[in-house]
Amino acid sequence: MPVTAFFADHAWLGGDRADADVLIEVDGERIAALRPGAERPPGAVHLRGLTLPGLANGHSHAFHRALRGRTHRAGGTFWTWREEMYAVATALTPDSCHALARATYAEMALAGVTCVGEFHYLHHGPGGVPYADANAVGEALLAAADDAGIRITLLDTCYLSGGFDQDLQGPQLRFGDGDAAAWADRASQLRGTARARVGAAIHSVRAVPADQLGTVAAWADERRAPLHVHLSEQRAENEACLAAHGCTPTQLLAGSGVLGPRSTAVHATHLTATDTGLLGRSGTTVCLCPTTERDLADGIGPARALADAGCPLSLGSDGHAVIDLFEEARGVELGERLATERRGHWSAAALLRAATGDGAASLGWPETGRLAVGALADLVTVGLGSVRLAGARPATLLESVVFAGGAPDVREVVVGGRRVVADGRHTAVDDVPAALDSAIAAVLP
Repeated sequence: MPVTAFFADHAWLGGDRADADVLIEVDGERIAALRPGAERPPGAVHLRGLTLPGLANGHSHAFHRALRGRTHRAGGTFWTWREEMYAVATALTPDSCHALARATYAEMALAGVTCVGEFHYLHHGPGGVPYADANAVGEALLAAADDAGIRITLLDTCYLSGGFDQDLQGPQLRFGDGDAAAWADRASQLRGTARARVGAAIHSVRAVPADQLGTVAAWADERRAPLHVHLSEQRAENEACLAAHGCTPTQLLAGSGVLGPRSTAVHATHLTATDTGLLGRSGTTVCLCPTTERDLADGIGPARALADAGCPLSLGSDGHAVIDLFEEARGVELGERLATERRGHWSAAALLRAATGDGAASLGWPETGRLAVGALADLVTVGLGSVRLAGARPATLLESVVFAGGAPDVREVVVGGRRVVADGRHTAVDDVPAALDSAIAAVLP
């Protein structure tokens, strides 16, 4: 591909403020040059607004998008919500999963997401009967991301039990491989591409028996692949783990070799001080999903304490009650304010790092998530012309975008030097709302 030029009115190059008039030259899929204070050359694509590295959605369950707005009428708990989620899971096929994921990933692209971590556990057909292609659903998800123009890390998830000393039953039968060795055999058949990588996940300590955890950790370690795990999202999980093993979920994972610099703990809401120390000393990333944690009444996790202990932070939209990484970013700070009754726990730049570079690294994409020479040319431009951002000034653009902007303000998205969103429209999926509506209708029970 020839060198391509993009000219950003303002761009965040990693500091505490945005730079003005930044010329971004792309050769192939990578940034070849960055020139702040430049003149706009003829033919350069004009990026009007604030240009950021592409956003990394660290935690997604694509099929949960069908639940948006449908689980709020009667209140309930995380556990009653889970039953409604299982009803959708029961209806999915590889084809309907592809359609729903393609539309959901296109919605992510419109929101500025250029890389997603798909926490994938719906492996088999009804009753747990394998498809002729054992990875039919996983391959459908990989194809969906490609169709939507974004990068993906498929976090193939080991899910073996319905709880401590409980067998899988009902819809859960579709999730299981029998044991971790069989999971590893199936997951090993998956192959990455230029825009797709394969990692591993442990659904939770209640879904993978303690003596099987090490097998999943070893699989990821041998491949130097990301390893993600739901951790202490609910107090009931902690109580059940203490009853079964005499330790917290974090302590169980630490003793099984799961924690480490390529590992990510999702939620980490209900932790002891010892848990926080174990996560921090191991360099484990923590993926926070504030919208989901609010939506399911999970609670407010110790995000500042985790960061101070040494955990990089990333962000995810999880169940997709909304898909808006700016909302997730400010949710981290605003949740901490509610918990502590103090302001100013993170700068806007620090929250953007969680939404970009640290999130991308947690998904095994360290070469994206930053605007730097040699990095992959994944960019998102936030327009400044909406009522949300009217009045924004150059000195505080980062603060304006993080604390007042949102997904509807995204105007341009570039992945590997190619425009995926142009002037607010997806270049490959003509009508994203219609695609979502059709795909959701096909899987509603």
